[in-house]
Amino acid sequence: MIRVGIIGLGFMGKMHFGCYRKSADVKLAAICDIDEKKFKDTGGTAGNIAGADKPLDFTGIELYSDFDQMLKKAKLDAISITLPTYLHKEYTIKALQAGLHVLCEKPMALTEPDCDPMIAAWKTSGKTLQIGHCIRFWPEYVKTKEIIDSGQYGPVKAATFQRLSLTPVWSWDNWLMDGQKSGGAALDLHIHDSDYVQYLFGMPKAVFTRAVKGPSRDYDHLVTQYILDRDCAVTAEGGWMMSPSFGFEMSFNVVLDQAVITYDCTRQPAFKVCPAKGDAFTPEILPGDGYSREIEHFIQTVQGAKLPPVTTPEQSKNSVKLIACEKESARSNKIISW
Repeated sequence: MIRVGIIGLGFMGKMHFGCYRKSADVKLAAICDIDEKKFKDTGGTAGNIAGADKPLDFTGIELYSDFDQMLKKAKLDAISITLPTYLHKEYTIKALQAGLHVLCEKPMALTEPDCDPMIAAWKTSGKTLQIGHCIRFWPEYVKTKEIIDSGQYGPVKAATFQRLSLTPVWSWDNWLMDGQKSGGAALDLHIHDSDYVQYLFGMPKAVFTRAVKGPSRDYDHLVTQYILDRDCAVTAEGGWMMSPSFGFEMSFNVVLDQAVITYDCTRQPAFKVCPAKGDAFTPEILPGDGYSREIEHFIQTVQGAKLPPVTTPEQSKNSVKLIACEKESARSNKIISW
């Protein structure tokens, strides 16, 4: 059994907490957060996905407000870093240098150059560094990649991805609404779909983006066209400037030569394959959600399982690069290539 800790007890920290608690292979040994009030008032944490709104039971868990003390005393094997984005680099490097396996929430870091010392620390450590790109593990998205890769319906002709949210005013110290700390919706929200585009098709050759700045004072609603090395039209729209009554939507439509794959979390059934011949159907998917499945993958990797990599630190760096290029395209009104 591996001993795991969490640093950062916001929405994502609570999601990780719930996943680790359900694993028979994990002892959730320690939690660290500088805001000790979170250890007393643990209910009602908001977020886009349900699951972080129930009070937590800290029985048998050591609680810390000092990360160095947790590293020194808790005797951990691995840690989830669920801190605000601007702290990812510092605490990932600290944890790797302390000999821990690390699951760091996405995005990897605020900037592409910030990713480089994280990758260097990972390579030196010999430990696991997994970035929490949960959409690569989300069952409907996993099945969609499986169908595309199988070639059973022919090549992808077009794909559109959407991720739209009410404004996230629930974060600790309102850090999400400070673009210098969060990177705005582009880096915090839209990156899910940019990363999935990379996962499906490889790194695009170029991007063209139109965007507007919003409450974070960074780009908070954007639409990007990904220019690929194939005859395929791919776009993604993301933003967190929707009204409170809108809520949250993640969706996509993938047009293949002989079918359309469609998903929308706000409808029932949410997921369908619509063949050119025959009736639409909902294929069987893996149980759980992206959070539970990415954490299961992390645990198995830490235990020594030789699993095919679903995501790598280098790919996570490339997703940060993609967002930087999308922002540059929006600023310059030009196609950005690399």
